[in-house]
Amino acid sequence: MVFAKTTVIENWTHPLMTSSLTEIVLPQRPPGMPCPAVVTDGDRRSLFVALAAVDDPRDPRGRRYPLVAILAAAVCAVIAGACTFAAVTDWVRFQDRTVWARLGFDDRVPVATTVWRLLIRIDAEALSQVLARWLRSRVAPVPAAGHWWRRVIAVDGKVARGARLADGRQVHLLSAYDTSTGIVLAQVQIAVKSNEIPAFTPLLRQVKNVLGSLDGVLIVADALHAQVGHADLLAADSAHLMVTIKANQPTLHDQVKGLPWSKVPIGAQTRDTGHGRKETRTVKALTVATPGGLGFAHAQQAVRITRTRTVKGKTSRETAYLTSSLPAGQARPSDLGAWARAEWQIENRLHYVRDVTLREDAHQAWTGNGPAVFATLRNTSVGYHRVNGATNIAEATREANHRPHDLITAVTTGKPTVNSEKATTQ
Repeated sequence: MVFAKTTVIENWTHPLMTSSLTEIVLPQRPPGMPCPAVVTDGDRRSLFVALAAVDDPRDPRGRRYPLVAILAAAVCAVIAGACTFAAVTDWVRFQDRTVWARLGFDDRVPVATTVWRLLIRIDAEALSQVLARWLRSRVAPVPAAGHWWRRVIAVDGKVARGARLADGRQVHLLSAYDTSTGIVLAQVQIAVKSNEIPAFTPLLRQVKNVLGSLDGVLIVADALHAQVGHADLLAADSAHLMVTIKANQPTLHDQVKGLPWSKVPIGAQTRDTGHGRKETRTVKALTVATPGGLGFAHAQQAVRITRTRTVKGKTSRETAYLTSSLPAGQARPSDLGAWARAEWQIENRLHYVRDVTLREDAHQAWTGNGPAVFATLRNTSVGYHRVNGATNIAEATREANHRPHDLITAVTTGKPTVNSEKATTQ
């Protein structure tokens, strides 16, 4: 089989030699097929163009299939619901030859072992950044209303329960989830749960690489990340931190709990009903950036959120305490309440979908970078469907599976899909 250095086009490739940065290696266009317009250097939204930035770990000798073709096939397959390496191969194998050609294959496609051996060697963190940039490039920004806007990123860890490291330990992944778009901006693999704290710094470094800057970004996280080092790190990049305060920081927890909350007026209150449940959320906020304030770096406000739930006639109440590095002038109580709920999105809109719809916990990946790479593909699938406005990811994957040509056209077109990137407003 003969390969030529080519310029990426929307669905096929054009066999012209060029010095463009969009050059990738793909098979020549099948004979007799019309040649569409060439994608220009300014069009960076094609999946083929994005994946050209991923380094190929294989020896140059004996490469039968282009790396971009295999990676693009894997991305499309998982968008269409493939949950394992074998399922990725089957999805490609069951397509007709026109789909093969559009993905970059000729008269044959790689077998399962070929796909598996390659994907477990790919740099998972580099792939995550490439695909995050690709998804972000497909979102048309919408100007936010109001005087301020805030990008809110939820940080949380997840254990891939079916996967194991070489020593038998479970694979633990820490992710940064953009709550305005549904895109995972970065993901790092860590050894065990207790190591989630030091993994925060490399994770934020990746987020900065994807966004270009952390200026004005708000990171929301659980009590594990109520760390002075985290607050210092974000403050150095003009970013902000909002974290829950629990007993893992006993002194800080006692300080926040002991504030004169009974004298603080209610700042915001919301009521929700649904699924037989009634819930009232009451938010109070208190400025603490004064001499003798909280013993936590860069803390500007303390927050108390009281949740009262009534389910089947039984009422329960719980109180959560948080701290934020945003002053009252930039974070009203209603905003603080909304941002606190935004932290749940990474659990409800990402981790739950990866487990239930894409069956992550049932996938027994043990070798190399396989668990992290496939988690990145799942993140991309969820982010892709969120960007397209899907609220039911299971339904969206089934639709993509039944319409492979539409899927390939969508991922290789240069136009954004929907105006999804809406910043949280104040």
